Amino acid sequence: MDFLHPEYWLGLFGAFAAIGVLVIIFAETGLLFGCILPGDSLLFTAGILTSVNQIGDTEFEKISLPVLLIGGPIAAIAGAQLGHWIGAKYGRKLFDRPDSRIFKKEWVEKAEHYFNRFGPEKAVVIARFVPIVRTFLNPLAGMLGMDAKRFLIWNTIGGIIWTDSLFLLGHWLGNKVPNIDKYIIPGVVVILIISVVPIILEMRKGRKAVK
Repeated sequence: MDFLHPEYWLGLFGAFAAIGVLVIIFAETGLLFGCILPGDSLLFTAGILTSVNQIGDTEFEKISLPVLLIGGPIAAIAGAQLGHWIGAKYGRKLFDRPDSRIFKKEWVEKAEHYFNRFGPEKAVVIARFVPIVRTFLNPLAGMLGMDAKRFLIWNTIGGIIWTDSLFLLGHWLGNKVPNIDKYIIPGVVVILIISVVPIILEMRKGRKAVK
Protein backbone atom coordinates (compact mmCIF):
# COMPACT_ATOMS: atom_id res chain seq x y z
CA MET A 1 0.00 0.00 0.00
CA ASP A 2 2.59 2.50 -1.17
CA PHE A 3 -0.07 5.15 -1.82
CA LEU A 4 -0.39 5.62 1.94
CA HIS A 5 3.22 6.79 2.17
CA PRO A 6 4.03 10.45 1.42
CA GLU A 7 7.33 9.50 -0.24
CA TYR A 8 5.38 7.57 -2.88
CA TRP A 9 3.38 10.62 -3.93
CA LEU A 10 6.28 13.05 -3.75
CA GLY A 11 8.39 10.76 -5.92
CA LEU A 12 5.49 10.23 -8.32
CA PHE A 13 4.97 13.96 -8.86
CA GLY A 14 8.69 14.60 -9.31
CA ALA A 15 9.37 18.18 -10.43
CA PHE A 16 5.68 18.99 -9.89
CA ALA A 17 5.71 17.86 -6.24
CA ALA A 18 4.40 21.19 -4.94
CA ILE A 19 1.41 21.08 -7.29
CA GLY A 20 0.83 17.44 -6.39
CA VAL A 21 0.77 18.25 -2.68
CA LEU A 22 -1.82 20.97 -3.27
CA VAL A 23 -3.98 18.64 -5.35
CA ILE A 24 -3.93 15.98 -2.61
CA ILE A 25 -4.79 18.58 0.06
CA PHE A 26 -7.76 19.68 -2.04
CA ALA A 27 -8.92 16.11 -2.65
CA GLU A 28 -8.51 15.00 0.96
CA THR A 29 -10.59 17.87 2.28
CA GLY A 30 -13.15 18.15 -0.53
CA LEU A 31 -13.84 14.72 -1.98
CA LEU A 32 -15.06 11.68 -0.07
CA PHE A 33 -12.49 9.34 -1.62
CA GLY A 34 -9.81 11.70 -0.28
CA CYS A 35 -10.08 9.99 3.09
CA ILE A 36 -7.64 7.31 1.85
CA LEU A 37 -4.94 9.84 0.93
CA PRO A 38 -2.05 10.81 3.24
CA GLY A 39 -2.61 14.09 5.06
CA ASP A 40 -0.48 15.12 8.02
CA SER A 41 2.44 12.93 6.99
CA LEU A 42 2.41 14.38 3.45
CA LEU A 43 2.40 17.98 4.67
CA PHE A 44 5.14 17.29 7.20
CA THR A 45 7.31 15.50 4.63
CA ALA A 46 6.72 18.20 2.02
CA GLY A 47 7.87 20.76 4.60
CA ILE A 48 11.06 18.74 5.12
CA LEU A 49 11.69 18.78 1.36
CA THR A 50 11.74 22.57 1.40
CA SER A 51 14.97 22.23 3.40
CA VAL A 52 16.58 19.08 1.98
CA ASN A 53 16.24 17.09 -1.23
CA GLN A 54 17.00 13.64 0.12
CA ILE A 55 15.14 11.30 2.45
CA GLY A 56 17.10 8.16 3.26
CA ASP A 57 18.69 6.95 0.03
CA THR A 58 16.08 8.57 -2.19
CA GLU A 59 16.54 11.98 -3.80
CA PHE A 60 13.53 14.21 -4.40
CA GLU A 61 12.91 17.52 -6.09
CA LYS A 62 13.27 20.35 -3.59
CA ILE A 63 9.96 22.12 -2.96
CA SER A 64 9.38 25.87 -2.66
CA LEU A 65 8.29 26.82 0.86
CA PRO A 66 6.47 30.02 -0.21
CA VAL A 67 4.43 28.03 -2.72
CA LEU A 68 3.35 25.62 0.01
CA LEU A 69 2.64 28.34 2.58
CA ILE A 70 0.40 30.22 0.14
CA GLY A 71 -1.02 27.39 -1.93
CA GLY A 72 -1.59 24.94 0.93
CA PRO A 73 -4.20 26.99 2.80
CA ILE A 74 -5.91 27.94 -0.46
CA ALA A 75 -6.21 24.28 -1.49
CA ALA A 76 -7.42 23.25 1.98
CA ILE A 77 -10.00 26.04 2.16
CA ALA A 78 -11.27 25.48 -1.39
CA GLY A 79 -11.52 21.72 -0.87
CA ALA A 80 -13.46 22.08 2.36
CA GLN A 81 -15.84 24.62 0.80
CA LEU A 82 -16.51 22.15 -2.01
CA GLY A 83 -17.20 19.45 0.57
CA HIS A 84 -19.61 21.78 2.38
CA TRP A 85 -21.41 22.56 -0.87
CA ILE A 86 -21.72 18.87 -1.76
CA GLY A 87 -23.20 18.13 1.66
CA ALA A 88 -25.66 21.03 1.43
CA LYS A 89 -26.76 19.99 -2.06
CA TYR A 90 -27.08 16.22 -1.71
CA GLY A 91 -27.85 15.89 1.99
CA ARG A 92 -28.11 12.69 4.01
CA LYS A 93 -28.40 10.41 0.98
CA LEU A 94 -24.76 11.22 0.26
CA PHE A 95 -23.78 9.18 3.32
CA ASP A 96 -26.44 6.47 3.18
CA ARG A 97 -24.40 3.90 1.33
CA PRO A 98 -23.12 0.47 2.32
CA ASP A 99 -19.60 -0.02 3.65
CA SER A 100 -16.92 -0.53 1.03
CA ARG A 101 -13.14 -0.63 0.95
CA ILE A 102 -12.88 3.16 0.94
CA PHE A 103 -16.07 4.14 2.75
CA LYS A 104 -17.18 3.23 6.26
CA LYS A 105 -20.33 4.56 7.88
CA GLU A 106 -18.51 4.69 11.19
CA TRP A 107 -16.27 7.41 9.73
CA VAL A 108 -19.33 9.55 9.05
CA GLU A 109 -20.68 8.84 12.52
CA LYS A 110 -17.34 9.86 14.01
CA ALA A 111 -17.41 13.15 12.10
CA GLU A 112 -21.00 13.77 13.20
CA HIS A 113 -19.98 13.12 16.80
CA TYR A 114 -17.30 15.83 16.59
CA PHE A 115 -19.76 18.24 14.98
CA ASN A 116 -22.42 17.75 17.64
CA ARG A 117 -20.04 17.43 20.58
CA PHE A 118 -17.92 20.55 20.01
CA GLY A 119 -20.33 22.73 18.05
CA PRO A 120 -19.92 23.77 14.40
CA GLU A 121 -17.13 26.35 14.79
CA LYS A 122 -14.79 24.33 17.02
CA ALA A 123 -15.49 21.14 15.07
CA VAL A 124 -14.49 22.69 11.74
CA VAL A 125 -11.12 23.78 13.16
CA ILE A 126 -10.39 20.69 15.28
CA ALA A 127 -11.33 18.29 12.48
CA ARG A 128 -8.43 19.58 10.40
CA PHE A 129 -6.07 17.69 12.68
CA VAL A 130 -8.03 14.43 12.79
CA PRO A 131 -7.50 12.05 9.84
CA ILE A 132 -10.67 10.88 8.06
CA VAL A 133 -12.82 13.22 10.18
CA ARG A 134 -11.41 16.22 8.27
CA THR A 135 -12.74 14.65 5.05
CA PHE A 136 -16.27 13.87 6.19
CA LEU A 137 -16.96 16.78 8.51
CA ASN A 138 -17.07 19.34 5.69
CA PRO A 139 -19.97 17.78 3.73
CA LEU A 140 -21.57 16.90 7.06
CA ALA A 141 -21.52 20.58 8.05
CA GLY A 142 -23.29 21.43 4.80
CA MET A 143 -25.82 18.65 5.29
CA LEU A 144 -26.60 19.82 8.85
CA GLY A 145 -27.23 23.36 7.63
CA MET A 146 -24.14 25.28 8.76
CA ASP A 147 -24.22 28.62 6.94
CA ALA A 148 -21.67 28.74 4.08
CA LYS A 149 -20.26 32.13 5.09
CA ARG A 150 -19.85 31.12 8.73
CA PHE A 151 -18.29 27.87 7.59
CA LEU A 152 -15.85 29.81 5.39
CA ILE A 153 -14.59 31.87 8.34
CA TRP A 154 -13.77 28.86 10.52
CA ASN A 155 -12.67 26.80 7.53
CA THR A 156 -10.13 29.53 6.71
CA ILE A 157 -8.80 29.62 10.26
CA GLY A 158 -8.47 25.84 10.45
CA GLY A 159 -7.02 25.53 6.93
CA ILE A 160 -4.24 28.03 7.55
CA ILE A 161 -3.28 26.64 10.95
CA TRP A 162 -3.30 23.01 9.77
CA THR A 163 -1.31 23.36 6.56
CA ASP A 164 1.21 26.06 7.45
CA SER A 165 2.01 24.69 10.90
CA LEU A 166 2.95 21.31 9.43
CA PHE A 167 4.87 22.84 6.53
CA LEU A 168 6.85 25.11 8.86
CA LEU A 169 7.51 22.32 11.36
CA GLY A 170 8.87 20.09 8.61
CA HIS A 171 10.95 22.94 7.17
CA TRP A 172 12.44 23.82 10.56
CA LEU A 173 13.26 20.23 11.47
CA GLY A 174 14.69 19.61 8.01
CA ASN A 175 17.19 22.40 8.67
CA LYS A 176 17.99 21.45 12.25
CA VAL A 177 17.90 17.64 12.51
CA PRO A 178 20.42 15.39 10.69
CA ASN A 179 18.91 12.27 9.07
CA ILE A 180 15.46 13.74 9.50
CA ASP A 181 13.90 10.88 7.51
CA LYS A 182 14.21 8.66 10.60
CA TYR A 183 11.83 10.94 12.47
CA ILE A 184 9.02 11.36 9.93
CA ILE A 185 6.72 8.70 11.40
CA PRO A 186 7.49 9.61 15.07
CA GLY A 187 6.97 13.26 14.16
CA VAL A 188 3.54 12.57 12.68
CA VAL A 189 2.60 10.53 15.77
CA VAL A 190 3.56 13.46 18.02
CA ILE A 191 1.50 15.82 15.85
CA LEU A 192 -1.53 13.55 16.15
CA ILE A 193 -1.14 13.30 19.93
CA ILE A 194 -0.91 17.08 20.23
CA SER A 195 -3.99 17.38 18.04
CA VAL A 196 -5.99 15.05 20.28
CA VAL A 197 -5.12 16.92 23.52
CA PRO A 198 -7.64 19.77 23.04
CA ILE A 199 -10.30 17.22 22.13
CA ILE A 200 -9.71 15.25 25.33
CA LEU A 201 -9.76 18.44 27.41
CA GLU A 202 -13.02 19.51 25.77
CA MET A 203 -14.61 16.12 26.45
CA ARG A 204 -13.53 16.22 30.10
CA LYS A 205 -14.99 19.70 30.42
CA GLY A 206 -18.23 18.42 28.90
CA ARG A 207 -18.44 15.54 31.37
CA LYS A 208 -17.92 17.92 34.31
CA ALA A 209 -20.67 20.15 32.98
CA VAL A 210 -23.06 17.18 32.76
CA LYS A 211 -22.25 16.17 36.34
